[in-house]
Amino acid sequence: MNDLHVRAGTSADLDAVLAFWKDAAEGASISDDTDGVARLVARDPAALLLAEQHGALVGTVIAGFDGWRCHLYRLAVHPRYRRRGIGGALLAAAEERFRTLGGRRGDAMVLDHNEPAHHAWRAAGYAPEPQWSRWVKHLDG
Repeated sequence: MNDLHVRAGTSADLDAVLAFWKDAAEGASISDDTDGVARLVARDPAALLLAEQHGALVGTVIAGFDGWRCHLYRLAVHPRYRRRGIGGALLAAAEERFRTLGGRRGDAMVLDHNEPAHHAWRAAGYAPEPQWSRWVKHLDG
């Protein structure tokens, strides 16, 4: 992983991150827009972690901590850079952030049909909890 650098994203990165997710992340959420990600960065400037190699954005993860629980979203590595340890480096940075903040357990949002992601998460030591389901309600502005 020559020249891999993990850093917190800033408001200047928003357009690049949203474009990256279109290429590297599967699916989209109602908050995957400039306003949604800008609110994340404004509220918790260290939550959006970016991996860069040779100056190019190659991976992301959101490491959100609400003071009680640790949540991982949007772990994505550009398809040309996969299987090089970038996802592991992002998760290590996220987990270190959680430990520093007093977090004790990380949970991840993973699409049921995304088998390659299942393998990556398992390799990192995560496991599904089939007794839980995600319940969602979209809040109108």
